[in-house]
Amino acid sequence: MTDFFGGDALANLSVRLGPGLLPMVVAFAVCALAVPLMILLSRRTGMMANPGGRHLHLKPTPLLGGVALYAGFAAALLVFLPRYKDTLGVLVVSGLAAVLLLADDRWHVRAPIKLGLQLVVALLAVFVFGFKIASFGLPGAQLVPLGLLAVPVTLFWLLGMQNTVNLLDGVDGLAAGVVFIVAVTLMLAAAGLRQVAYVQLAAALAGTCAGFLLFNFHPARIFMGDSGAHFLGAALGLVSIVGVAKVAVAFALVVPVLALALPIGDTAWAIVRRRREGSSVARPDLRHLHHRLQSFGLDPRQTCYVFYAASALLGALGLTLFGHGRILAVVLVTSAALASTVAADLLQKTGWRVRVPYLHALLR
Repeated sequence: MTDFFGGDALANLSVRLGPGLLPMVVAFAVCALAVPLMILLSRRTGMMANPGGRHLHLKPTPLLGGVALYAGFAAALLVFLPRYKDTLGVLVVSGLAAVLLLADDRWHVRAPIKLGLQLVVALLAVFVFGFKIASFGLPGAQLVPLGLLAVPVTLFWLLGMQNTVNLLDGVDGLAAGVVFIVAVTLMLAAAGLRQVAYVQLAAALAGTCAGFLLFNFHPARIFMGDSGAHFLGAALGLVSIVGVAKVAVAFALVVPVLALALPIGDTAWAIVRRRREGSSVARPDLRHLHHRLQSFGLDPRQTCYVFYAASALLGALGLTLFGHGRILAVVLVTSAALASTVAADLLQKTGWRVRVPYLHALLR
Protein backbone atom coordinates (compact mmCIF):
# COMPACT_ATOMS: atom_id res chain seq x y z
CA MET A 1 0.00 0.00 0.00
CA THR A 2 1.15 3.54 -0.66
CA ASP A 3 1.23 6.49 1.66
CA PHE A 4 -1.08 8.99 -0.02
CA PHE A 5 0.35 11.74 2.15
CA GLY A 6 3.51 11.68 0.10
CA GLY A 7 4.28 12.56 -3.50
CA ASP A 8 1.05 13.50 -5.27
CA ALA A 9 -0.68 14.07 -1.93
CA LEU A 10 -3.29 16.60 -3.07
CA ALA A 11 -4.47 14.49 -6.00
CA ASN A 12 -4.71 11.37 -3.87
CA LEU A 13 -6.55 13.17 -1.09
CA SER A 14 -9.06 14.59 -3.55
CA VAL A 15 -9.72 11.26 -5.24
CA ARG A 16 -9.81 9.02 -2.19
CA LEU A 17 -11.25 11.28 0.50
CA GLY A 18 -13.37 13.42 -1.83
CA PRO A 19 -16.43 11.09 -1.73
CA GLY A 20 -16.63 11.61 2.03
CA LEU A 21 -16.75 15.40 1.92
CA LEU A 22 -20.45 15.89 1.11
CA PRO A 23 -21.71 13.19 3.51
CA MET A 24 -19.67 14.85 6.25
CA VAL A 25 -21.08 18.29 5.43
CA VAL A 26 -24.67 17.01 5.31
CA ALA A 27 -24.32 15.14 8.61
CA PHE A 28 -22.73 18.22 10.18
CA ALA A 29 -25.46 20.57 8.94
CA VAL A 30 -28.42 18.35 9.84
CA CYS A 31 -27.10 17.66 13.33
CA ALA A 32 -26.31 21.34 13.93
CA LEU A 33 -29.82 22.31 12.80
CA ALA A 34 -31.45 19.58 14.89
CA VAL A 35 -29.71 20.48 18.16
CA PRO A 36 -31.68 23.73 18.84
CA LEU A 37 -34.91 21.80 18.23
CA MET A 38 -33.80 19.11 20.69
CA ILE A 39 -32.90 21.77 23.27
CA LEU A 40 -36.43 23.14 23.01
CA LEU A 41 -37.99 19.66 23.10
CA SER A 42 -35.89 18.66 26.11
CA ARG A 43 -37.14 21.63 28.09
CA ARG A 44 -40.76 21.01 27.16
CA THR A 45 -40.63 17.29 28.00
CA GLY A 46 -38.51 17.62 31.13
CA MET A 47 -35.62 15.59 29.65
CA MET A 48 -33.01 17.55 31.56
CA ALA A 49 -29.82 16.60 33.40
CA ASN A 50 -29.96 18.26 36.81
CA PRO A 51 -26.77 19.17 38.70
CA GLY A 52 -25.72 17.30 41.81
CA GLY A 53 -24.30 13.91 42.70
CA ARG A 54 -21.92 12.72 39.97
CA HIS A 55 -23.03 15.55 37.68
CA LEU A 56 -20.47 18.35 37.72
CA HIS A 57 -22.41 20.86 35.62
CA LEU A 58 -23.96 23.84 37.39
CA LYS A 59 -27.40 24.18 35.79
CA PRO A 60 -30.09 21.92 34.25
CA THR A 61 -29.00 20.91 30.76
CA PRO A 62 -31.05 19.39 27.90
CA LEU A 63 -30.50 15.65 27.39
CA LEU A 64 -31.84 14.87 23.91
CA GLY A 65 -28.59 15.37 22.03
CA GLY A 66 -28.59 11.73 20.96
CA VAL A 67 -31.59 12.34 18.72
CA ALA A 68 -29.75 15.16 16.92
CA LEU A 69 -26.66 12.97 16.52
CA TYR A 70 -28.69 10.18 14.95
CA ALA A 71 -30.57 12.62 12.71
CA GLY A 72 -27.34 13.92 11.16
CA PHE A 73 -25.90 10.45 10.67
CA ALA A 74 -29.12 9.01 9.22
CA ALA A 75 -29.64 11.92 6.83
CA ALA A 76 -26.18 11.53 5.32
CA LEU A 77 -26.57 7.76 4.88
CA LEU A 78 -30.02 8.04 3.33
CA VAL A 79 -28.85 10.69 0.85
CA PHE A 80 -25.51 9.19 -0.18
CA LEU A 81 -25.74 5.46 0.62
CA PRO A 82 -29.40 4.49 0.06
CA ARG A 83 -28.49 1.31 -1.85
CA TYR A 84 -25.41 0.27 0.12
CA LYS A 85 -26.02 -3.23 1.44
CA ASP A 86 -25.21 -2.38 5.07
CA THR A 87 -27.03 0.97 5.27
CA LEU A 88 -30.33 -0.42 6.56
CA GLY A 89 -28.66 -2.51 9.23
CA VAL A 90 -26.45 0.32 10.46
CA LEU A 91 -29.38 2.74 10.60
CA VAL A 92 -31.76 0.34 12.37
CA VAL A 93 -29.26 -0.97 14.92
CA SER A 94 -27.72 2.39 15.83
CA GLY A 95 -31.18 3.98 15.84
CA LEU A 96 -32.47 1.30 18.19
CA ALA A 97 -29.57 2.01 20.54
CA ALA A 98 -30.54 5.69 20.57
CA VAL A 99 -34.24 4.97 21.17
CA LEU A 100 -33.90 2.23 23.80
CA LEU A 101 -31.41 4.14 25.94
CA LEU A 102 -33.74 7.13 26.10
CA ALA A 103 -35.32 5.06 28.87
CA ASP A 104 -32.20 5.48 30.98
CA ASP A 105 -32.11 9.22 30.35
CA ARG A 106 -35.73 9.47 31.50
CA TRP A 107 -35.96 6.95 34.35
CA HIS A 108 -32.35 5.96 35.20
CA VAL A 109 -32.94 2.25 34.78
CA ARG A 110 -31.05 -0.33 36.85
CA ALA A 111 -27.73 -1.68 35.55
CA PRO A 112 -29.06 -5.18 34.61
CA ILE A 113 -31.85 -3.61 32.55
CA LYS A 114 -29.37 -1.28 30.86
CA LEU A 115 -27.11 -4.22 30.00
CA GLY A 116 -30.15 -6.03 28.63
CA LEU A 117 -30.93 -3.09 26.34
CA GLN A 118 -27.34 -3.05 25.11
CA LEU A 119 -27.51 -6.78 24.47
CA VAL A 120 -30.74 -6.40 22.46
CA VAL A 121 -28.93 -3.94 20.19
CA ALA A 122 -25.96 -6.29 19.74
CA LEU A 123 -28.15 -9.38 19.15
CA LEU A 124 -30.17 -7.52 16.52
CA ALA A 125 -26.96 -6.57 14.71
CA VAL A 126 -25.65 -10.13 14.68
CA PHE A 127 -28.72 -12.31 14.16
CA VAL A 128 -31.00 -10.06 12.10
CA PHE A 129 -28.57 -8.08 9.98
CA GLY A 130 -25.64 -10.49 9.97
CA PHE A 131 -22.88 -8.20 11.24
CA LYS A 132 -20.00 -10.44 12.31
CA ILE A 133 -16.28 -10.32 12.87
CA ALA A 134 -15.67 -13.58 11.05
CA SER A 135 -11.86 -13.59 11.14
CA PHE A 136 -8.84 -11.72 12.36
CA GLY A 137 -5.68 -10.81 10.50
CA LEU A 138 -2.10 -11.87 11.04
CA PRO A 139 1.07 -10.34 9.60
CA GLY A 140 1.38 -11.19 5.94
CA ALA A 141 -2.36 -10.63 5.24
CA GLN A 142 -3.17 -14.12 6.49
CA LEU A 143 -6.72 -14.44 7.84
CA VAL A 144 -7.62 -16.76 10.70
CA PRO A 145 -11.34 -17.66 10.72
CA LEU A 146 -13.07 -17.38 14.07
CA GLY A 147 -15.69 -20.02 13.32
CA LEU A 148 -18.05 -20.49 16.28
CA LEU A 149 -16.29 -17.68 18.12
CA ALA A 150 -17.47 -15.10 15.56
CA VAL A 151 -20.79 -14.49 17.32
CA PRO A 152 -19.47 -14.04 20.90
CA VAL A 153 -16.55 -11.94 19.66
CA THR A 154 -18.90 -9.63 17.73
CA LEU A 155 -21.31 -9.35 20.66
CA PHE A 156 -18.42 -8.51 22.96
CA TRP A 157 -17.16 -5.89 20.50
CA LEU A 158 -20.55 -4.17 20.19
CA LEU A 159 -21.21 -4.27 23.94
CA GLY A 160 -17.70 -2.99 24.57
CA MET A 161 -18.07 -0.07 22.17
CA GLN A 162 -21.37 1.00 23.71
CA ASN A 163 -19.99 0.92 27.25
CA THR A 164 -16.68 2.53 26.33
CA VAL A 165 -18.30 5.58 24.73
CA ASN A 166 -20.90 5.75 27.51
CA LEU A 167 -18.23 5.83 30.24
CA LEU A 168 -16.25 8.35 28.19
CA ASP A 169 -19.18 10.76 28.24
CA GLY A 170 -18.23 12.45 31.50
CA VAL A 171 -16.84 15.78 30.30
CA ASP A 172 -18.35 18.33 27.91
CA GLY A 173 -17.27 17.49 24.36
CA LEU A 174 -15.18 14.47 25.30
CA ALA A 175 -17.14 11.55 23.81
CA ALA A 176 -18.20 13.36 20.63
CA GLY A 177 -14.66 14.65 20.06
CA VAL A 178 -12.96 11.30 20.55
CA VAL A 179 -15.48 9.50 18.32
CA PHE A 180 -14.93 12.21 15.68
CA ILE A 181 -11.18 11.49 15.74
CA VAL A 182 -11.72 7.73 15.54
CA ALA A 183 -14.18 8.13 12.66
CA VAL A 184 -11.70 10.30 10.73
CA THR A 185 -9.01 7.70 11.39
CA LEU A 186 -11.24 4.96 9.98
CA MET A 187 -12.06 7.21 7.03
CA LEU A 188 -8.36 7.59 6.26
CA ALA A 189 -7.79 3.84 6.52
CA ALA A 190 -10.68 3.18 4.13
CA ALA A 191 -9.43 5.85 1.72
CA GLY A 192 -6.08 4.10 1.53
CA LEU A 193 -7.91 0.92 0.52
CA ARG A 194 -10.18 2.73 -1.97
CA GLN A 195 -13.40 1.77 -0.14
CA VAL A 196 -15.67 4.60 -1.32
CA ALA A 197 -18.81 3.50 0.54
CA TYR A 198 -16.89 3.03 3.75
CA VAL A 199 -15.25 6.45 3.42
CA GLN A 200 -18.74 7.94 3.21
CA LEU A 201 -19.98 5.89 6.17
CA ALA A 202 -17.13 7.00 8.42
CA ALA A 203 -17.41 10.59 7.14
CA ALA A 204 -21.10 10.71 8.10
CA LEU A 205 -20.25 9.63 11.64
CA ALA A 206 -17.46 12.21 11.87
CA GLY A 207 -19.69 14.96 10.48
CA THR A 208 -22.52 14.43 12.95
CA CYS A 209 -20.03 14.46 15.85
CA ALA A 210 -18.56 17.74 14.60
CA GLY A 211 -22.02 19.29 14.29
CA PHE A 212 -22.88 18.24 17.84
CA LEU A 213 -19.59 19.61 19.23
CA LEU A 214 -20.71 23.12 18.26
CA PHE A 215 -23.15 22.90 21.17
CA ASN A 216 -21.52 20.26 23.40
CA PHE A 217 -18.00 21.62 23.89
CA HIS A 218 -17.52 23.26 27.29
CA PRO A 219 -19.68 24.93 28.47
CA ALA A 220 -22.19 22.50 26.96
CA ARG A 221 -25.63 23.72 25.99
CA ILE A 222 -26.86 20.15 25.47
CA PHE A 223 -25.78 16.65 26.51
CA MET A 224 -25.93 13.53 24.37
CA GLY A 225 -27.19 11.46 27.30
CA ASP A 226 -27.04 7.68 27.40
CA SER A 227 -29.07 7.69 24.20
CA GLY A 228 -26.38 9.56 22.27
CA ALA A 229 -23.46 7.72 23.87
CA HIS A 230 -24.93 4.32 23.02
CA PHE A 231 -25.80 5.47 19.51
CA LEU A 232 -22.20 6.56 18.95
CA GLY A 233 -20.87 3.34 20.47
CA ALA A 234 -23.14 1.13 18.37
CA ALA A 235 -22.49 3.14 15.19
CA LEU A 236 -18.73 3.10 15.74
CA GLY A 237 -18.76 -0.64 16.40
CA LEU A 238 -20.76 -1.32 13.24
CA VAL A 239 -18.73 1.04 11.07
CA SER A 240 -15.59 -0.82 12.17
CA ILE A 241 -17.12 -4.19 11.34
CA VAL A 242 -18.49 -3.36 7.90
CA GLY A 243 -15.40 -1.51 6.76
CA VAL A 244 -11.82 -2.05 7.73
CA ALA A 245 -12.53 -5.24 9.68
CA LYS A 246 -13.52 -7.05 6.48
CA VAL A 247 -10.25 -6.28 4.71
CA ALA A 248 -7.46 -8.84 4.62
CA VAL A 249 -4.99 -6.54 6.37
CA ALA A 250 -2.91 -7.55 9.38
CA PHE A 251 -4.58 -6.54 12.64
CA ALA A 252 -7.51 -4.85 10.87
CA LEU A 253 -9.30 -3.92 14.09
CA VAL A 254 -6.16 -2.41 15.56
CA VAL A 255 -7.07 0.98 14.05
CA PRO A 256 -10.24 1.61 16.11
CA VAL A 257 -8.85 -0.26 19.13
CA LEU A 258 -5.67 1.83 19.21
CA ALA A 259 -7.53 5.09 18.67
CA LEU A 260 -9.80 4.20 21.61
CA ALA A 261 -7.02 2.69 23.72
CA LEU A 262 -7.24 5.35 26.44
CA PRO A 263 -11.01 5.04 27.11
CA ILE A 264 -10.90 1.25 26.62
CA GLY A 265 -8.10 0.98 29.18
CA ASP A 266 -9.98 3.28 31.55
CA THR A 267 -13.12 1.13 31.21
CA ALA A 268 -11.19 -2.08 31.81
CA TRP A 269 -9.44 -0.66 34.87
CA ALA A 270 -12.76 0.60 36.28
CA ILE A 271 -14.13 -2.96 36.08
CA VAL A 272 -11.04 -4.41 37.77
CA ARG A 273 -10.99 -1.69 40.42
CA ARG A 274 -14.63 -2.15 41.36
CA ARG A 275 -14.31 -5.92 41.51
CA ARG A 276 -11.29 -5.64 43.80
CA GLU A 277 -13.28 -3.33 46.07
CA GLY A 278 -16.17 -5.79 46.12
CA SER A 279 -18.61 -3.34 44.54
CA SER A 280 -20.76 -3.68 41.45
CA VAL A 281 -18.92 -3.12 38.17
CA ALA A 282 -21.93 -1.05 37.09
CA ARG A 283 -21.69 1.31 40.07
CA PRO A 284 -20.86 4.81 38.79
CA ASP A 285 -18.09 6.80 40.44
CA LEU A 286 -15.85 9.82 39.98
CA ARG A 287 -12.60 7.90 39.54
CA HIS A 288 -12.40 7.62 35.76
CA LEU A 289 -9.37 9.07 34.05
CA HIS A 290 -11.16 12.23 32.94
CA HIS A 291 -12.28 12.83 36.54
CA ARG A 292 -8.72 12.32 37.81
CA LEU A 293 -7.35 14.78 35.24
CA GLN A 294 -9.78 17.40 36.49
CA SER A 295 -8.80 16.63 40.09
CA PHE A 296 -5.21 17.20 39.03
CA GLY A 297 -6.19 20.70 37.99
CA LEU A 298 -7.22 20.48 34.34
CA ASP A 299 -10.43 22.16 33.29
CA PRO A 300 -12.96 20.40 31.00
CA ARG A 301 -11.43 21.80 27.81
CA GLN A 302 -7.90 20.82 28.78
CA THR A 303 -9.11 17.34 29.70
CA CYS A 304 -10.61 17.03 26.23
CA TYR A 305 -7.36 18.19 24.63
CA VAL A 306 -5.44 15.45 26.45
CA PHE A 307 -7.84 12.76 25.24
CA TYR A 308 -7.98 14.22 21.71
CA ALA A 309 -4.19 14.24 21.43
CA ALA A 310 -3.87 10.69 22.76
CA SER A 311 -6.61 9.37 20.47
CA ALA A 312 -5.14 11.08 17.40
CA LEU A 313 -1.64 9.87 18.20
CA LEU A 314 -2.70 6.25 18.79
CA GLY A 315 -5.01 6.31 15.77
CA ALA A 316 -2.16 7.57 13.60
CA LEU A 317 -0.02 4.74 14.93
CA GLY A 318 -2.73 2.31 13.77
CA LEU A 319 -2.78 3.96 10.35
CA THR A 320 0.84 3.00 9.82
CA LEU A 321 -0.51 -0.53 9.20
CA PHE A 322 -2.27 0.88 6.14
CA GLY A 323 0.82 2.57 4.74
CA HIS A 324 0.13 6.05 6.10
CA GLY A 325 3.35 6.42 8.06
CA ARG A 326 3.86 10.09 7.27
CA ILE A 327 0.66 11.16 8.98
CA LEU A 328 2.19 9.98 12.25
CA ALA A 329 4.71 12.82 12.11
CA VAL A 330 1.91 15.37 11.53
CA VAL A 331 -0.08 14.04 14.47
CA LEU A 332 3.01 13.99 16.69
CA VAL A 333 3.55 17.71 16.07
CA THR A 334 -0.13 18.50 16.63
CA SER A 335 -0.25 16.43 19.82
CA ALA A 336 2.89 18.12 21.11
CA ALA A 337 1.30 21.52 20.45
CA LEU A 338 -1.85 20.52 22.36
CA ALA A 339 0.19 19.11 25.23
CA SER A 340 2.29 22.26 25.51
CA THR A 341 -0.86 24.41 25.46
CA VAL A 342 -2.42 22.40 28.28
CA ALA A 343 0.83 22.48 30.28
CA ALA A 344 1.20 26.24 29.85
CA ASP A 345 -2.41 26.87 30.87
CA LEU A 346 -1.98 24.62 33.90
CA LEU A 347 1.23 26.34 34.99
CA GLN A 348 -0.39 29.75 34.65
CA LYS A 349 -3.53 28.64 36.47
CA THR A 350 -1.72 27.06 39.42
CA GLY A 351 0.96 29.74 39.64
CA TRP A 352 3.79 27.23 39.43
CA ARG A 353 7.21 28.70 38.80
CA VAL A 354 10.40 27.01 37.63
CA ARG A 355 13.18 28.47 39.75
CA VAL A 356 16.48 29.08 37.97
CA PRO A 357 18.51 31.23 40.44
CA TYR A 358 21.62 31.52 38.25
CA LEU A 359 19.60 32.77 35.29
CA HIS A 360 17.78 35.20 37.55
CA ALA A 361 21.08 36.59 38.84
CA LEU A 362 22.38 36.90 35.28
CA LEU A 363 19.37 38.95 34.19
CA ARG A 364 19.44 41.36 37.13
